[in-house]
Amino acid sequence: MSGRRLSAMAAAALLLLGGCETVNDTRIPAMPVYIDLSNQGMWNSYGVSGFGSFRYFVCQTGSAIEPAGFPYKDGAATGYGGVLLIEGMDPFELQTSMPLAYDLSCPVEKSPTIRVAIDPETFEAVCPVCESHYDVTMGAGAPTAGAALAGERQYGLRRYTVHPTTLGGYIINDYK
Repeated sequence: MSGRRLSAMAAAALLLLGGCETVNDTRIPAMPVYIDLSNQGMWNSYGVSGFGSFRYFVCQTGSAIEPAGFPYKDGAATGYGGVLLIEGMDPFELQTSMPLAYDLSCPVEKSPTIRVAIDPETFEAVCPVCESHYDVTMGAGAPTAGAALAGERQYGLRRYTVHPTTLGGYIINDYK
């Protein structure tokens, strides 16, 4: 692993160990989230598999729909700025690989149209405006660099729940 990746993991671990209130992951407004990938066929087509694999889901008025061709059903919702689905490690049980979901909006910029993107070399989510970095594979969306980590801010990405289904897929929503 690179030194930068190890530093990011250490910073994320310290933030997580510091308590639940250390990282503010509620700065992005709570908005409905519901993405149905409940059967194995949908999951195989639109889900993620393998550490670091990711997909963006955006279905909002006035914006392009991602992924292209995805059959959003009635009641589908993708949060404030869209949803990032990524395969990572459970931040609380680091031996378990699983799909994780976050809002795409940068909590520093707090705009539904300023979205983080995955850096394919580090698997971190990076804001194109403030250049904040977030650990989305092992750090529960905690900031690792940039304005989100500056001073006493500690702004993290809003997390969403990924529930396994009996049909071999998952449902992503905002319920805990």
